[in-house]
Amino acid sequence: MAKLQVAKPAAGRSANEQQPVKTVGFLVIPNFTTIGFASAVETLRMANLAARKPMFRTVIIAASLDPVKASNGMRILPDHSITDAPKLDMLFVVGSNPIVSDHSSRPLLNWLRKLAHDQVPLGGICTGSHLLARADLLKGYRCTIHWEDIEALKERFPGIIISNQLFELDRDRYTCSGGVASMDMTLQLIAREPGGRDIAAHTAELLLCDRIRGAQEQQRVPLRQKLGTSQPKLSQMVAIMEANLEEPVGLEELARLNEVSVRQLERLFHKHLQRTPSQYYLELRLARARQLLLRSESQVRDIALACGFVSPAHFSKCYSRFFGVSPIGERKQVASLH
Repeated sequence: MAKLQVAKPAAGRSANEQQPVKTVGFLVIPNFTTIGFASAVETLRMANLAARKPMFRTVIIAASLDPVKASNGMRILPDHSITDAPKLDMLFVVGSNPIVSDHSSRPLLNWLRKLAHDQVPLGGICTGSHLLARADLLKGYRCTIHWEDIEALKERFPGIIISNQLFELDRDRYTCSGGVASMDMTLQLIAREPGGRDIAAHTAELLLCDRIRGAQEQQRVPLRQKLGTSQPKLSQMVAIMEANLEEPVGLEELARLNEVSVRQLERLFHKHLQRTPSQYYLELRLARARQLLLRSESQVRDIALACGFVSPAHFSKCYSRFFGVSPIGERKQVASLH
């Protein structure tokens, strides 16, 4: 195995003044997402190569020392359990897919609270934000989570501030939406280290990453960006629809708010979205309902009301017609896969 080379101290700076190696923990729970986990771990490993010195040491932690199964079926052997974890400079919770509340045991939540009490910066990758929220460690912080889970997190924890951005670095809380966004977040954290901007840039090159995305970038491309600047009224109408799923706005009111006739409104939707306004609105509500159905533990009747359906029966009929399976049936199908 090749020996890791350490860069010589800069002029005027002795070796003992070099920055100490930071120990970064990754808490993995059953069904954790491997892409978010690997994107962060590999970025830290590459940073050591880019810096030509060890900057970060990564350790894998779990509730116990038993192998942990990932969402893709792979199993990983933790280095430590929460009872014998080393002193950490930072910890990331790697969330499960889908979210399973049973994985957040009281000892696990208490351990996270103790780390927060000891002023260890805490992060969440993908649905890891959900576990931090369950431990009551996100109040007063901006955070993010995968876009499929945003509404479920809002429903469960209405007091926390949730954004649609790729990642959020708010004081000592670092959360990202998952996938390769954990690489972007990790690169930004590396850039915060002394001399880290050049190291982060070199790390990105080693990872064949053409640019480091910023936290301000959104997870999904808004419709107004897809349409460009030529259809501001259509973009505004869709934004109103998205903001009013629980109590849908009537077409006449939607037209009035945007100073167009109902016929003009219908023509815009037909031309650019290939749907009637009512069809598009229904699809938005069904998409939101599906997110809540599969990414939260809310009852079907509560989901129906939250998405503007007059009754669970009406919701089930519309859902079955659009997705080809009933809400309860789809929830059972997904549960059987995990």
